[in-house]
Amino acid sequence: MVEQADVPPPPSGYLLWHLSLRWRVAMDRALSPLGLTHAQYAVVASLYSMERGGAKPSQRQLADFSGLEPMYVSRLARTLEAAGMLERRHNPADPRAVQMSLTQKGAETVAAAVGMVRDLEERHMRPLGGMDSPEALELRRSLVTLLDHARALAATPAPDSLPAR
Repeated sequence: MVEQADVPPPPSGYLLWHLSLRWRVAMDRALSPLGLTHAQYAVVASLYSMERGGAKPSQRQLADFSGLEPMYVSRLARTLEAAGMLERRHNPADPRAVQMSLTQKGAETVAAAVGMVRDLEERHMRPLGGMDSPEALELRRSLVTLLDHARALAATPAPDSLPAR
């Protein structure tokens, strides 16, 4: 009989994908009382952070900051604008760009959501000793390393063809 300890874990990509799916579902459930999805939270929380730093970002800058695709941010922003959480205006410095800002309702919603997300993360990090444990810190550092590497790989042109054998 094969012991569980003798079976190697699934590939990292598979594990990250499944963990990400579960995280998104948990975020959607936690944020639903505020009228937000995980993706919408990513937009308003990123905008909140940028505005606190003094920025008045364009939709493109918000997409770059949040890590979401610009077209996806555009679609999410329209939904959030209809919900009264953010405003989109023409950028006076660039008539082709759309400038984003949170409304009062959006800022209040983000403030409430941040606490909910922190609580959720704390619950999910308990097996590692909580958010502030050395193990959780090491996990975040490893994930940042992998994310930075993934960005570098995405910026590298793919080879035209495989080498001949």
